[in-house]
Amino acid sequence: MALHKLVKRARAEGTPLIDGQQLTFVWQGQRAPYLLGDFNQWGYGMPPTELQAVGRGVWAHTVSLPAPAYLEYIYTDDLEGGERVPDPFNTHKASNGLGKFNYYVRMPGYQHSRLLRPKAGIARGTLTKHLLESDYLLVGGQRDLWLYQPPTPDPVPLLLVYDGNDYLRRAKLINIIDNLIAQGRIRPLALALIALSSVKGARFIEYVANEATVALAGQHILTLARQHLNLLDVNQYPGAYGTLGASMGGLMALYTALRLPNIYRHVMSQSGAFNFLIMPQTPLINFVVDHYDGPPLRIWLDCGQYEWLIHTNREMLPRLLAKGHHVIYREYAGGHNYTCWRDELAHGLETLFPLE
Repeated sequence: MALHKLVKRARAEGTPLIDGQQLTFVWQGQRAPYLLGDFNQWGYGMPPTELQAVGRGVWAHTVSLPAPAYLEYIYTDDLEGGERVPDPFNTHKASNGLGKFNYYVRMPGYQHSRLLRPKAGIARGTLTKHLLESDYLLVGGQRDLWLYQPPTPDPVPLLLVYDGNDYLRRAKLINIIDNLIAQGRIRPLALALIALSSVKGARFIEYVANEATVALAGQHILTLARQHLNLLDVNQYPGAYGTLGASMGGLMALYTALRLPNIYRHVMSQSGAFNFLIMPQTPLINFVVDHYDGPPLRIWLDCGQYEWLIHTNREMLPRLLAKGHHVIYREYAGGHNYTCWRDELAHGLETLFPLE
């Protein structure tokens, strides 16, 4: 029996098949697995996608996208997103940060950042690793902290980075910072990158508008950073520092600045998870934003057009503007993943920390 034309293409081109702004996922077998990805919000608020029979033992599903995009996806064996099923037609894989991988597709026209590799001949900063300890403020009592000193003798502002280990390894943040400084696109900038806890559930505890994490940001992290970095004095330059985070880390980045505006007045929130409801009442972040009476913050919000957090980010924008904050909001053609966050970093950093 002749091969179905979609299977022929899948074997030759890999999947999903790309036709203009359309992606077609193809499966060959007696039954098809379920499809989860950025394009169906990973099952948040909607079920996984079921591929439809298009021939004997051949299944397919087509997604139409309004713009060139970078997307990730997986196949699973049940509607609850159970065991993952390999895609035999796609060899492109990206870590999901949780010990597994997603398949990815980059459509023609989507541009990755060109700042991910260190450029030859440029001055580079220095990265050192430290141990942050607190029995009361950290789940597990201790956490790795990386400190980055840019290549300058002058005092510089500090950027506090939540999920610092992921931004360090998966987002290539140090290379991006080195290259941006060398190209004169941002002012020299120091970093404090706090690692994610290995304790299950700790990220939810520490990043959902948590006062203990605010205390870390305002005291313990600053004490260690001042010992090893040449920083601007926030007593002389109030609010000179900034915060960065993605998803729940993006929520915590905004919350930290709202609570400590005399220290952190520059916020880069990527796909901020502003809609977490621990109780049926309005999320705490909304209450804090609405009742804020401090100096205006400079805020960069970005979010993927194909992720479930797009609506809460769109809703946060007018809420922040109504309080007088300076906000830049950007939507990109992608989803909830570090590849997209990595590709957006330069835009936000140039906005928040321009060369003076």
